[in-house]
Amino acid sequence: MNLHSHLNHSNTVQPLVLGIESSCDETGVGIVRGTSLLTNTVSSSMDEHVRFGGVIPEIASRAHLDAFVPTLQEALHEAGVTLDDIDAIAVTSGPGLAGALMVGVCAAKALAVATGKPLYAINHLVAHVGVGLLDGNVGGAAGLGAGGRLPENLGALLVSGGHTEILRIRSITDDVEMLGSTIDDAAGEAYDKVARLLGLGYPGGPAIDKLAKQGNAKAIRFPRGLTQPKYMGTVEEPGPHRYDWSFSGLKTAVARCVEQLEARGEDVPVADIAAAFQEAVVDVITSKAVLACKENGITDLLLGGGVAANSRLRELTGQRCSSAGITLHVPPLSLCTDNGAMVAALGSQLIMAGIGPSGVAFAPDSSLPVTTVSV
Repeated sequence: MNLHSHLNHSNTVQPLVLGIESSCDETGVGIVRGTSLLTNTVSSSMDEHVRFGGVIPEIASRAHLDAFVPTLQEALHEAGVTLDDIDAIAVTSGPGLAGALMVGVCAAKALAVATGKPLYAINHLVAHVGVGLLDGNVGGAAGLGAGGRLPENLGALLVSGGHTEILRIRSITDDVEMLGSTIDDAAGEAYDKVARLLGLGYPGGPAIDKLAKQGNAKAIRFPRGLTQPKYMGTVEEPGPHRYDWSFSGLKTAVARCVEQLEARGEDVPVADIAAAFQEAVVDVITSKAVLACKENGITDLLLGGGVAANSRLRELTGQRCSSAGITLHVPPLSLCTDNGAMVAALGSQLIMAGIGPSGVAFAPDSSLPVTTVSV
């Protein structure tokens, strides 16, 4: 059977797509029909990484191997469909951890060869935006893309353990532009490292978010990276990092603060430091994201990625978008983190746009650029 062939026309209107995601420590299998979500099944290996204070790639890869078949079976059962019913398979081919990606890609290729279904290799960062097109999940009952179309002037702010970036989405299937990104640590990575400094354990995001509610964010002023004039420039002459972020200096500032307090024999105000650190992160993320939107004519912004679960980030992004006349869309928390449903959702969009499948000759790419929607 020719795996490179297009789907029958009858299956391109509301295609039934199986999505597979394995870029980090979640084994995700999702199934969508057109823009309707049937199931979003996720198996996480998070607990296996806690004692190491971060994701260990080899452990994540082995966990994907163990979890894939049970997660697939559960997803098919929940959706009430069989592999024979599936019209196409979509899989994350990048970016992500090389070994983890390989497990998902090999599983998807095996399924495609065994069933004869067309296979789509997709970018999981763009999939974070594609999830907004699922009916009833974003922006009210009609979803982000009412009538099956995204808003004309759409941007996406993706904030996760591995990525922090602002995108302009002219077309979800073939025209995604990077406006700005982190030049070092991602926001989620900075949360994990600071949580370790403060003795809060892993994952750091939820722990800092919870503790920050008890602290005074104004007690300490931590730096906002890349906000000096030499980096920002002006509207007429933008600086080299006008829409970019840097969190490594902030992480160092927190470490120095803790060291100095301990050297003086003073108690470390952990809640205040957590609150001040979190405020520094969300302040610079939201201010630069809104600036990028205003200067690039973006009127609708989707907030995605695992750190979108952070209460202060959601709050401040909402406030600043509202003040700037930008409509903010935030998917449910279960669809913000890495999952198979978003992969299936983007696969469905590619099929409905008439874009052909990838075949089975592609290789996973751990540094796949966001401008490459599908391979």
